[in-house]
Amino acid sequence: MAKTLYEKTFERALNLLSYKPRSLAEMRSRLMEKGWAEEAVVDQVIARLEELGYLNDEQFAANFAGSRLTAKPLGRTRLRRDLQRKKLSSETIETALDGAYEQQSEEELVERAISKRVKSKGAPATREEAKKLFDYLIRRGFSYDLVIRKVREAGKGIEARDEIE
Repeated sequence: MAKTLYEKTFERALNLLSYKPRSLAEMRSRLMEKGWAEEAVVDQVIARLEELGYLNDEQFAANFAGSRLTAKPLGRTRLRRDLQRKKLSSETIETALDGAYEQQSEEELVERAISKRVKSKGAPATREEAKKLFDYLIRRGFSYDLVIRKVREAGKGIEARDEIE
């Protein structure tokens, strides 16, 4: 017995979700990739997945943001960009960011990033090394003001140690 287009599309959607959670827009574009896909059927499938609780952009964004910060310390700018790539609404993104940074402040995260970097590369001893640390933290999406302050603090510790030795 041949499957209906709805069943085929629904099965594909569940298969895609079995690999990783997805935003509504991601799911729509993935389902529409197939030549046999019909927009009306895709809309039906997505509505059903929302009903079942399998697709929820707010929950997806919150979970994504939380897990990204747990995996590696990131600044608000970088995390916002990562969430935008998931094709989420800006309102959903801002809510997720607020929630994520409520649990861990950017200050704590930047300190975690610095200590992780210092463990692998050593504390910055020269201007060049401090610049590399600065660039690294900026790439991680931390704000300029916060990075400048933290890199200076890291640099002061070095000067103080030089005096003691």
